[in-house]
Amino acid sequence: MTIKKIFIVNGPNLNFLGIRELEKYGSTTYSELIQTIERKASSLNLEVEFFQSNNEGEVVDYIQMISQFNDVWLIFNPGAFTHTSVSIRDAISIFSQNNKIVEVHISDINKREDFRKINLIKEFSKHSIIGQGVDGYLKALEYIDGE
Repeated sequence: MTIKKIFIVNGPNLNFLGIRELEKYGSTTYSELIQTIERKASSLNLEVEFFQSNNEGEVVDYIQMISQFNDVWLIFNPGAFTHTSVSIRDAISIFSQNNKIVEVHISDINKREDFRKINLIKEFSKHSIIGQGVDGYLKALEYIDGE
């Protein structure tokens, strides 16, 4: 059995989970989230690698770097870049030519401010999990495992 490789990329302010806007994002810290994802991935025999940045160019560079792979998965929570970054959208477009993306948003971006309803990466995502809290990452792993 081949182990599926999954890159998990988180955009700005996700490193502040458990600190900012607890009513929207919950009390789970970023390090607790990583540990939970690692345990779930291990139980599903999936290999995960994490990246988080508050800097748009770093996210673009990382997505370009992982675009060299074929038939890998990306669980992507671009945070605010979902609504604003054409450069990340372009990098995701390249990545999606040979790989698959599951988009995750902790809060329900469709029930928030109007500007958050703009989603520049949705068209490249094989699946979207929105508004499921940090459990959305675990649901993304289960979805990938079922594919």
